[in-house]
Amino acid sequence: MTWVLLAFGSAALLGFYDVFKKRSLRGNAVIPVLFLNTLICSLLFIPAALHAPFGGWAVQRWLVLKSFIVLSSWLCGYFGIKHLPLTLVGPVNATRPVMVLVGALLLFGERLNGWQWAGVALAVLSFFLLSRSGKKEGIDFRHNRWVALIVLAAVLGAVSGLYDKFLMAPVASGGLGLNRLTVQAWFNFYQCIIMGILLLVLWRPRRRSTTSFHWDWCIPLISLFLSAADLCYFYALSADGAMISVVSMIRRSSVVVSFLVAAVVFRERNLRSKAVDLLLVLLSMVCIYIGSR
Repeated sequence: MTWVLLAFGSAALLGFYDVFKKRSLRGNAVIPVLFLNTLICSLLFIPAALHAPFGGWAVQRWLVLKSFIVLSSWLCGYFGIKHLPLTLVGPVNATRPVMVLVGALLLFGERLNGWQWAGVALAVLSFFLLSRSGKKEGIDFRHNRWVALIVLAAVLGAVSGLYDKFLMAPVASGGLGLNRLTVQAWFNFYQCIIMGILLLVLWRPRRRSTTSFHWDWCIPLISLFLSAADLCYFYALSADGAMISVVSMIRRSSVVVSFLVAAVVFRERNLRSKAVDLLLVLLSMVCIYIGSR
């Protein structure tokens, strides 16, 4: 099953993407970093944009909508990851497969079996335990706006995953059957335009009274690893027999990479209790995988 291997490759790349994102945002302004991220991604996919089918407005309107969904998720996620430990953010993001699973249940008619329900229950338990781990660092999950943004980013990310399945699934299966390179190249381009507007309207007029921007060489690495991860992801989704619930679950295993690097490089605290929380998240994904086979 080639699509499974591609999903694991995407997961590994996403783990390092989160690490570079965290490093780039330390003491840095979020909007310029995110703008540069979208700009570099757009430049990387210019060759694809020139060779992939354009499809006219009938296709591009769907990609504009995808840009707004993804960018909303990224904005929430960037602000959250800047102010929270990566060892907390990673496990929260890893609950996205549960949200995708519920979305697939509602939108695509997929039914949950016993294993999948067990995965949902473990994910809910892990989130509860994560809130207890956060309290040890003075982070109250119920009243912390950065936690709320991370959760919102996860929800929007799940919406994006379901939307991707709709965009690239064959027409016979109820999708639009769009070319994966068309999706990747053009939605990055629209994101760059949107972020450029936000940079000029929101950040630039207040740049002297808010967090300043400084260059960090991890910024281009965010774009490189994200683009590679997305390519693997889109190829996986477009493969025959690919299941959005399984692909999304595997991609969230990226939390293992980001957790280990955060522990070693960033020396984050309360690792033992967070490791238990992470284990529950991974067990929930295993249950979902077994139930989805």
